Amino acid sequence: MPSLFVLTAADADRAVILRRGPTKWFHVIGWDTRRDVFEHGAWIRGRIYEPACDLSPDGRLLIAFISKHSAYQFKSSYTHAWTSISRAPWLQALALWPQGTTYYGGGRWDGPRSLVARFNPEDVHPQHPANGLTVRSSRSVEGSSVPIHTAGDLVPDADWSGRDQRGEVIFTRAGRLFRIENGEKRQIADFTDLTPDPQPAPEWAGRPLS
Repeated sequence: MPSLFVLTAADADRAVILRRGPTKWFHVIGWDTRRDVFEHGAWIRGRIYEPACDLSPDGRLLIAFISKHSAYQFKSSYTHAWTSISRAPWLQALALWPQGTTYYGGGRWDGPRSLVARFNPEDVHPQHPANGLTVRSSRSVEGSSVPIHTAGDLVPDADWSGRDQRGEVIFTRAGRLFRIENGEKRQIADFTDLTPDPQPAPEWAGRPLS
């Protein structure tokens, strides 16, 4: 069964759902948390490290830590693991940092275009510079450690649980998304039957930030 991990925006009624399944595939889904409308975005055959990812406060940009094991990635300047900034729910890189390792990638937003990174911001890929972004190393922020997202424990046996922007409990289980309203569980969406369907990112997803 697929699993779902949710990243909510701090200042907007937006979220991103990271769906894992089949095992070697991830799918990124945009979620309007007020209207419960969904936008299907990128599919990638690789690994997204959900706890190291984050959604900008306005819900528009996604920082993702990704690995994709292939001969091409090992031989290229992109390496087999990287952190990227993209327009949610797509993964077309606006800025990209090759990691070369599956440790210390990702980061956390502290503003609409400002983030604290677990990697060295100076290692940005020359073809994907961080234009329009302020990227600081966690080591340069006094007393700072960059937290990761966790699945939460608000709902027993949930794959992931947390709260939406209205403070209501939301959770996932076996590819389905739920909200608890007035003490009652309500299914919002069922993503169990999706199959990989990679599509090119739309034109707007590749627009530079500056």
